[in-house]
Formats: sequence, C-alpha cells, structure tokens
Amino acid sequence: MDKEKVCFWYEVCPMKRFYEQGKIDKKWVANYCFGENKKCVRFQMEENGEYHPDNMLPDGTIDKTLV
Repeated sequence: MDKEKVCFWYEVCPMKRFYEQGKIDKKWVANYCFGENKKCVRFQMEENGEYHPDNMLPDGTIDKTLV
C-alpha cells in the first residue's frame, strides 16, 4: 500500500483498531484508509470538526455491533 495515500487520521481512527481486532472487514481500510480517503465520511467530518461516533463506518452508516 502506498504510504502517500494513507489517511492522515488512520493512526488515531477507530477503524484501525476495529480492523486490527477483526471486527471489520479489510475492505473498509483498503478502500477508504489506504485508498479514496477523501470519500470517507469520517474523514470529511473530522476535517470539518464535526462530531461522529466511533462506530460510524467510512460510508457513514452506524454499526451498533462495534464497541
């Protein structure tokens, strides 16, 4: 994966933790964190200083199983 395309927020993003814990599929980090992170709703909200819950997936849906 191209380090240049890694999302600025990846190291502190709950998606990293959930992926490492096996709670979310690799597609989430591959498609958003290491790919089109500008399309990530979490990224956009973080950049705008808007609140978003930890269990919100990159496409903006809430996964109530993530804690």
